[in-house]
Amino acid sequence: MSAQASQAAESHINAKPEIVRRTANFHPSVWGDRFDNYEADDTITHAMQKQVEELKVVVRREVFTNAVLTFLDVLNEVEEELIKQGRSYRVYYAKEIMKNQARLYFAEARWFHEACTPTMDEYVSVAAASVGNTMLSVISLVGMGDNITKEANEWMANDPKILRASNIIFRLMDDIAGHKFEKERGHVASSIDCYMKQYVVSEEETIDVFNKRIVDSWKDINEEFLKRPTHVPKPVLNSVLNLTRVVDLIYKRGDAFTHVGKLMKDCVGLLLIDPVPL
Repeated sequence: MSAQASQAAESHINAKPEIVRRTANFHPSVWGDRFDNYEADDTITHAMQKQVEELKVVVRREVFTNAVLTFLDVLNEVEEELIKQGRSYRVYYAKEIMKNQARLYFAEARWFHEACTPTMDEYVSVAAASVGNTMLSVISLVGMGDNITKEANEWMANDPKILRASNIIFRLMDDIAGHKFEKERGHVASSIDCYMKQYVVSEEETIDVFNKRIVDSWKDINEEFLKRPTHVPKPVLNSVLNLTRVVDLIYKRGDAFTHVGKLMKDCVGLLLIDPVPL
């Protein structure tokens, strides 16, 4: 791949997503996979198309009644307590980010049902945010201490550099680790598919570019901690950092989230069953 093509390609990955997230804590994949994993067929008839539309209605009803509404009930209870403390704004941001997460999942589902492989710009603008770190980071602020102000919530909701870097690390590591398995079971196009198609390069070349971008994204995260003073209290930055560290653990040696093996079992055991005495 030429240096010019490589620079142009990496600029697409580095570009800030155009989606405006006004910017909520159940696991995002439990929700997101519901939208994606229904097989597409280019020869679908009108009758089958009607069945697909009916299926979409069922999926929406199942998702929103079982997962989202349950969590919203929890948020409403939390909000009652936060109103007394003058911090109810935190729930507003949590609810807004949940709405945006649903929009992102539906965008991915549309790509899947239409058998669409988007450009890298299009893919990153949706899939780098849909991985869930943005939602989890915003929701994590709901229960934090008094030093987490409305300004800190607004900062997190406006997609800061550290969060964009975390999302890129999550998305690219996830796609590198799970690309082949997801393709076999039927899934929306991954970043690897999009990059290979757009720049006409091999899978190996694509992964090399992505690994370099992951390293650069870690530098972006470190940069945020080196600023004095930091834009927001250190616990806010730590919430993003710790989520990214979990991603690194899960996907560095393969997809340990989908295929739970000895590594993850040992980690859970050391954390919850045989912790180091303090």
